[in-house]
Amino acid sequence: MSDAKAQARGPQDRPMSPHLQVWRWHVTMLTSILHRGTGMALYVGLLVVAGWVVALAAGADAFNAYRALLASPLGLLVLFGLTVAFLYHLANGVRHLVWDSGKGFEPKTADMTGWAAIVFGVVAAVLIWIIAFLGMGAGQ
Repeated sequence: MSDAKAQARGPQDRPMSPHLQVWRWHVTMLTSILHRGTGMALYVGLLVVAGWVVALAAGADAFNAYRALLASPLGLLVLFGLTVAFLYHLANGVRHLVWDSGKGFEPKTADMTGWAAIVFGVVAAVLIWIIAFLGMGAGQ
């Protein structure tokens, strides 16, 4: 392309980034996106914990109201999601630590460890919640 044509084109004529046009999805791309997303979700979780501490400091009525909010179906869904986010982020962080040692970059290994981190996050969260609900029933 001549320089005149390149200069005549505006920014709206530029092609989109190739990842939106030609790359196929793969698990390492998904784990990267999930790692960033779960990191942001953990900041929301920190706000939930801060709200709990503020409610605790505000007295019994505020604490009981906050506890009721967390025990609602929406509150339980948020807490379960935060559990999954924490466990996935933890597993994927360990995966990155292994990568820092220079190991695990082979495509098959990277795919396998990516799926393992995803499955661990979900399965471990389900197990933790089952144990928690069984423990609540045992205390009554």
